[in-house]
Amino acid sequence: MTNSPQPPGPAGSTAPARRAERARSTSESQVSVSLDLDGTGAAAIATQVPFFDHMLTALAKHSLIDLDVSARGDTHIDAHHTVEDTAIVIGQALREALGDKAGIRRYGDAAVPLDEALARCVVDVSGRPYFVHSGESAGQLTHLIGGHFTGSLTGHALESLAFAAGLTVHLELVTGRDPHHIAETQFKAFARALRTAIEPDPRVVGVPSTKGSL
Repeated sequence: MTNSPQPPGPAGSTAPARRAERARSTSESQVSVSLDLDGTGAAAIATQVPFFDHMLTALAKHSLIDLDVSARGDTHIDAHHTVEDTAIVIGQALREALGDKAGIRRYGDAAVPLDEALARCVVDVSGRPYFVHSGESAGQLTHLIGGHFTGSLTGHALESLAFAAGLTVHLELVTGRDPHHIAETQFKAFARALRTAIEPDPRVVGVPSTKGSL
């Protein structure tokens, strides 16, 4: 699938619209995603994993990416396959919508609190997938949130998204006590950092790399 060149880009410009649609079907899940990088954060999310729906809604809201996600999978066995595959497809759509990455800021960082929890995230739209994640306790990794979502899926979902999108991501949980807050503040920190990284910068000419490509 390719970006549609017809609609205007951000703020009524004549740049190509940064939109994409992707789908993936396996014996474990069926996922479809559409997104618009220059949206308002509107979200329509249905993955059969309620807490993950909540996290993806927060991701859309704080990145200002319009995100439409439909996923069905073997959640009667475990949420892992559905969460992982959904994150992969979102990452693939994100990479497609970014196109050649000309004119973007490329780097973004954010620190986001949620009551007692605090997370920091740095994103580089590098084309080189890498994910560094630190700060979660062993107890967080095994905690079940909302009856379906295991704490370890926070890092796994964001890592899967980053690798599919070609992002370098450093994500650190600085402090936190409540498992829900710990997961949510990390999704929000990632979203805020991503928002800055993919934002058009009027001072950037071409691709923001000395190599000439990302």
